[in-house]
Amino acid sequence: MQYTEFGRTGLRVSRLGLGGAPLAGDFGPTDEREVELMIHEAIDGGINFVDTAVKYGNGESERRIGNALRGGRRNQIVLTTKAVGNHGDFSYASTIESVEGSLQRLKTDWVDLLQIHDAERTSFEIVMEETLPALEKLREQGKLRFIGISTRRLPLLMQYVQTGRFDSIQFYVRYMLIDHSAKDELLPLTQEYGLGVINGSVLSMGLLADTPAKFLKPDIIQEAQERMEKLRFLRRGEPYGLVEPAMRFSLTQPAIHVTLTGASTREVLRTNMAYCDGQGLAPDDQARVFELFAGQQLFQD
Repeated sequence: MQYTEFGRTGLRVSRLGLGGAPLAGDFGPTDEREVELMIHEAIDGGINFVDTAVKYGNGESERRIGNALRGGRRNQIVLTTKAVGNHGDFSYASTIESVEGSLQRLKTDWVDLLQIHDAERTSFEIVMEETLPALEKLREQGKLRFIGISTRRLPLLMQYVQTGRFDSIQFYVRYMLIDHSAKDELLPLTQEYGLGVINGSVLSMGLLADTPAKFLKPDIIQEAQERMEKLRFLRRGEPYGLVEPAMRFSLTQPAIHVTLTGASTREVLRTNMAYCDGQGLAPDDQARVFELFAGQQLFQD
């Protein structure tokens, strides 16, 4: 397992993190006992970063993680969750309520990182005047250590980064083999401000594993398949998809501190853990990937 410093926070994090959405069954049925065993195996294998949210299974992911972390496991990881819930109310009071509920489900008095989820669903003004002050108050009370923000909209993320009031960001489908649009402006900015960076959905919502999410539109799937065809030179032993090169592409990007794996079984987890060995794409292959899709977003803002 590879480790790095999470921006300026001083946290030492595994470059591979465990994502909480599949743990709640958001991408298919999951067995609660299997989830507990997978979390334990992840920790035993060196993963020390677990990311979840109240929206994942309407709190079920948090509940399952909380159960799995009993018996001293909580102190072995960097635990992060997100506010607010499915109701989409980013007000001060709702944010406080969201976090208190998360702490109860996670069976902990505090989390290491609390992120504002889907920041595009409200205005910049509400986040800065309501949501963020609520999190800052909770930080004063010792219920969270650091504050982050999450959205896939790059201009919006850059706006929040430049306030200087956040410790981390999380995006998804913005640094992967077929859309690396975070590379040119956002990642240099996060380095300038010393922010921790979390990368989600490096398999492009299943597209790079040849298992696209059911909600994806046909035109997106078609475009992704055309881009994947141009990446045939990256295929080694995999008959389908580009899972290994996709994981390695993100895991070895110095400006990305944590790449999330959305494993739903221990077998998938073990496979992805094996990719976190510091070995990236061959330099010529990586340069070719950057050249192929420069400035070409797959998912529009």
